[in-house]
Amino acid sequence: MPGGNCAARATLRCRGPAAPCGQPLASIDPQPRTDRSKRNVDWSAPLHGLAGGILIGLSATWLMATLGRIAGISGIIGSLITARPRGDSAWRLTFLLGLVSGPILLMLLGGGLGNVAGAPGEVIGAPAGGVAVMLVAGLLVGVGTGIGSGCTSGHGVCGLSRLSPRSLVATLTFLVAAIITVYVVRHLIGGGA
Repeated sequence: MPGGNCAARATLRCRGPAAPCGQPLASIDPQPRTDRSKRNVDWSAPLHGLAGGILIGLSATWLMATLGRIAGISGIIGSLITARPRGDSAWRLTFLLGLVSGPILLMLLGGGLGNVAGAPGEVIGAPAGGVAVMLVAGLLVGVGTGIGSGCTSGHGVCGLSRLSPRSLVATLTFLVAAIITVYVVRHLIGGGA
């Protein structure tokens, strides 16, 4: 065998020690690799997420820079509902109007909201556990934001960017609770998608 160990060369060249030495890779590989440049990749979802994240970051930065306020949605809504009207109600209403009108405007312009449902004709779909479970879950989220002194937008977006230790603990708590909830619902109870 000229040139050294044929089995070692075959392992490197042919992805397996049983491949004959010197045989081209394409003739040995039972499943030829697909050309990656010809794959049809839909980049719209990651790009939409990137654009949304940039807009959230810009709006939170703008709110902090111009009004000195944190863009925590539970705090914004909570102050509108529970507190008597004050001089800062206008920016809170404007911020909430922007949250609601942005997706509506996108849908009217033909951008759609994205299909997160199982069927092509639906936008969001029916709640996996029914409406009653969804209402209880929504109430529990509200109670959690009260106990945690904020929500994911206040702690996760604004608090972490300000390097707040309290926000780091709150955000880790949100994530761990979400992971546990998904595990319990999907694997122990057997519901969900």
